[in-house]
Amino acid sequence: MRKDGKRLKKIDPMYSIVPHIMDKRSDSQNYITIDIPVEPMDRYIRAKRQEGLKISHLSLVSAAYARTCAEYQQLNRFIVNRKVFARNELTVGMVVLKSGSLERETMSKLYLNVEDSIYDVQNKMDEYIEKNREDDSNNKTDQIIKTLCGMTFLMRIAVNALKWMDKHGLLPKAIIDASPFHCSMVLTNLGSLRTNHIYHHIYDFGTVSQIIAIGNLREIPKRKADGIEFVRCMPMGVVMDERICSGAYYATAFKRFAEYLADPTKLEGEPKVVNKDF
Repeated sequence: MRKDGKRLKKIDPMYSIVPHIMDKRSDSQNYITIDIPVEPMDRYIRAKRQEGLKISHLSLVSAAYARTCAEYQQLNRFIVNRKVFARNELTVGMVVLKSGSLERETMSKLYLNVEDSIYDVQNKMDEYIEKNREDDSNNKTDQIIKTLCGMTFLMRIAVNALKWMDKHGLLPKAIIDASPFHCSMVLTNLGSLRTNHIYHHIYDFGTVSQIIAIGNLREIPKRKADGIEFVRCMPMGVVMDERICSGAYYATAFKRFAEYLADPTKLEGEPKVVNKDF
């Protein structure tokens, strides 16, 4: 049994055979753009600011994802060595720029729970960013990278050994905790750099099954009864591993994700539905 998940055996036969047909994530990627109207989020953020609470767009997106995973638990599955696993934790990988620099960055993981409210997520986000943005911060990811880089000629051997151990479920929990490639979802906010959204490939190494890249805000035409209205939206480039669930499941899950961001008050308090995968 892996340290980060439990193998699922009683699943639809289709999901048992598909990983044998498409054995790499790079062979199993689907791409979609989701345009989320930003006004409901901005309105919520302004209202909370008047209450003395700071809420960020990134926290709203993360909280909406966690709340969606509470109901649509298959989003938190992953494939390793042609086997389907249910992840036993909810983690979001993020890149944080070091203070005052566009060249120095670090990547680590934000640990969430499906029961988290928007307030819980915001507190965790603030702590995560503050800890990783410091010039002298040295998180677990930075430490393992420095260790591998220090091995020079043995680096390829060490990396291949880690890949082999991961494939066979032998990777220590300490390495999994330090690896940004082992997470539920990677979230990157390119809009903070004034950059358009992209479709970021999901990695063959590790367990990440979705990557969401947020880009510059843009206006999207929406048909109304009396004509066309341009709605200011937050575009998200989503890349997902199609082997963990059906297209219909993904579509329904991301529809619910959009509903939470259309009314962020639904992210307050505990979720009404929490489904378990095992």
